[in-house]
Amino acid sequence: MKSRSLPAWSTILALNLLLPVGILLFAKGFFPYKPFLPGLATFEENDGPAPKPPFKKLVFMVVDALRSDFVFAENSGFKFTQSLIRAGKAQPFTAHATSPTITMPRVKAITTGSVPGFLDMILSFAESDTSSTLATQDTWLAQVRARGGDLVMYGDDTWLRIFPGMFKRHDGTTSFFVSDFTEVDNNVTRHINDELRQDDWSVMIMHYLGLDHIGHKSGPRSPYMIPKQQEMDLIVEQIFTAIEEKEHLHDTLLVLLGDHGMNDAGNHGGSGEGETSPALVLMSPKFLGLRPEGEDEDEWLQSPVSPEDADGFQFYKTVEQSDIAPSLAGMLGVPISKNNLGVFIPDLLKLWKPKDRVHLMLQNARQLLAIATAAYPDFHKPWPSREHCHHPSSDVEEASCLWEEAIEYHEKWVNGGPISEGDVIFLMTKFASKCQSVLSGVASNYDLRFMGAGLAVMLISAGIAVSMAVKAVQKPTLAALSLTAMSIGYVIMMFASSFVEEEHHFWYWVASAWFMALFIKECRANSSGAAPIFILVILRLVRRWNQTGQKFAGAPDIANTFFPGHITILWGLIIATYTDILLKLLKRGFTRHPNRVLLCAFAFTVGISSLGFKISFAAQDAPDMVPFWLEKVVSTLQDMTLVTQARGAFVAIFGGMAYTLFESVFIPSKGPYLGQPASTVFHHFVTLFLITQTRPANIPLFLCFSLISSSLQSISSLTPTEISVSVLILQFVGYFCFGGTNAISSVDLSNAYNGVEGFNILVVGVLTFVSNWAGPVYWASHGAALLRRAIERDAGIASHPPSSLSATEDAKQSPVNEVKESFSSSQQDDGVTISYKPHVLLMTCFHAVAAGGVMAACWALRTHLFIWTVFSPKYLYAMVWTVLFQGLMNVGWGSVVWWISGNWIR
Repeated sequence: MKSRSLPAWSTILALNLLLPVGILLFAKGFFPYKPFLPGLATFEENDGPAPKPPFKKLVFMVVDALRSDFVFAENSGFKFTQSLIRAGKAQPFTAHATSPTITMPRVKAITTGSVPGFLDMILSFAESDTSSTLATQDTWLAQVRARGGDLVMYGDDTWLRIFPGMFKRHDGTTSFFVSDFTEVDNNVTRHINDELRQDDWSVMIMHYLGLDHIGHKSGPRSPYMIPKQQEMDLIVEQIFTAIEEKEHLHDTLLVLLGDHGMNDAGNHGGSGEGETSPALVLMSPKFLGLRPEGEDEDEWLQSPVSPEDADGFQFYKTVEQSDIAPSLAGMLGVPISKNNLGVFIPDLLKLWKPKDRVHLMLQNARQLLAIATAAYPDFHKPWPSREHCHHPSSDVEEASCLWEEAIEYHEKWVNGGPISEGDVIFLMTKFASKCQSVLSGVASNYDLRFMGAGLAVMLISAGIAVSMAVKAVQKPTLAALSLTAMSIGYVIMMFASSFVEEEHHFWYWVASAWFMALFIKECRANSSGAAPIFILVILRLVRRWNQTGQKFAGAPDIANTFFPGHITILWGLIIATYTDILLKLLKRGFTRHPNRVLLCAFAFTVGISSLGFKISFAAQDAPDMVPFWLEKVVSTLQDMTLVTQARGAFVAIFGGMAYTLFESVFIPSKGPYLGQPASTVFHHFVTLFLITQTRPANIPLFLCFSLISSSLQSISSLTPTEISVSVLILQFVGYFCFGGTNAISSVDLSNAYNGVEGFNILVVGVLTFVSNWAGPVYWASHGAALLRRAIERDAGIASHPPSSLSATEDAKQSPVNEVKESFSSSQQDDGVTISYKPHVLLMTCFHAVAAGGVMAACWALRTHLFIWTVFSPKYLYAMVWTVLFQGLMNVGWGSVVWWISGNWIR
């Protein structure tokens, strides 16, 4: 790029400000609030009096992330609950939870019976959000309260945000402080005895969070998982015993359920089988003797899972999570909510007499008919002949025909015809299930105006950025052609759901192709080409570190398969990673200060405090992952809390960063400078911070990155633009090799509360971003320093220890002319033009094109089957990459590092 062809900084910054505008405009149209029918439902007067409900009270016990196998598997800690199932006093199910498997949308599905919008997943993370309230919407909670009943709630404060003013007594706890396994649950349990003695409530809701927090911190196989299950089972026993013994609780139903499940990493949010398979158990002495019709009792009690599902999570019968709402409404004797899409669970109908069973299913069917008629005005119309229904042209017509047949059978049954109540119930259930399928699959009410405006802004931004880059390029180069091919391939890939799920393969292939091209270029320049080959070897290693994506998720890898059986190797590599950073700081850091020994001791203290915290962290979360030879360290630090240790490490790290800035600006260099550039020293402290925010099994990846960085610097023919392309590729490789995916379930919260005692959305948000984008942040931080050093090296500026050649001779042997033509002038050093603008322009080009491709795919595929499970999560990730990473890291943070390296030359 020639200097006269590059745009001004104001133009580049304006482009980067347009990117969030386009992203947010599109999001406003893509994630609208779904409208709900206002008011509360009432019973149909023509149907006669409602059946007498079998229960007057409800204890609704939600255990967050209670996956089906946690309750039903042989190694479960829920032994008392299993005994109730065997005794016939409990009805077990697997409740299918639709994506997104996040608490707020799942609570909405359980209470309204509807299918929440995907935007509810975002609102789940906003502690102060009030726009997602259900205070004015129809739910079984609102129906109970309208009848005169009182409600109490203890646990996850998501319920308080969704239902403000609904509860007579409540005590909420934040759902995001995942470091807390015990107090967050004890705060719920301490209210149980008092409430069981009270007789002034109709519904008691308890939402336990500890099991979910254990999953986020150390996965479903954590040593803390079974004890937590046993703790929850003791609470079930306590409540059920009270129901049997206390007279005022005899008509109480106890429901144990999970709002969602979790995957093998302990996370949730996506559509994996483990995430969508929470347990559901309804318990009461009144269930004694009930079992699915046509099944042998011994087989029912002894075989909770069919042989074909033995390796899965489908225990007993699977029902939709939305089916809970109409079933609870019937068992409590209140109308089904207007927005319900659930179907009354047939196995529970045996609590009523045959006539009442028909009444309940008719009520459910008519309520669904009202929604279907509102969605499809021609839905409830008589067809010209019965033959028409033999070959319906659509699912809507099939549902309409099923209604005609069901209501015809019902009329015959009422009039004493040769129709049994079983036939009527079967047809009503079949119609309701078909309605549920049709209405649940209706596309969201997109606002195409906002979507079009956002897409237009993004495409215009991308067009301007690309045109500016094209004008600056005088002839095709390897970097330009590679970036063009990479951008086009990425956009095309976004239109295929499988490629979106397996995006990591794209970046691994791109990285391999790019560094092989650099190898060929090195060979043509009569160099050995050893450095690119070495990088390819390291990349082959890191791509097997974490098996990510969907197709091979859970397959053997280094982090989750090899290291658990070789913990000595793991900690040897972790210590080697810390040693590499410390040696660089001790040998050539802080060389300007007269008391260098003191500063080196400080650097050593920084590294040791961070390493000590990671050892203590691992010892608490997964004791079996800490070798015996580190037990002395654990015992030495056991008197200090993890919060204190993390804060100590952070203070030391940020202190080192602050002093590096101070030294680079206010302490001039005297004589030949033999230390590292300030930006490099600064980067070492950044790396220590990133390590502190990383799972132990991924820490050795930073050692791999250090080796890649050293190899990049040794490629003599590497131009600054090629460094920019390399950094861009390595940012995405870094994200995926750490275990990142395009699924919400891969968001890792295990390090989001390091050093935090309570929930703070800003601090937790920053720590969550850093811990999940640690790999890309590393390259954003180091990329600017690598770029500047390469420019200065090629330009002959003495920005490194002087070689045996003079500066003039060194300059003659480097491609100074190419550097001058490639980078514009914003700063002059010894007559050589140096600027960060081309790097920012290149990054802006790619992220604008990439975001535009994702938005175009979401627009074109908005009616696709996987729009909410694949493309919508990808759009959320595109928002993070474009707004947070590109805007804050590549532009903002990178500029800071660039400035630091410039001050070092002073």
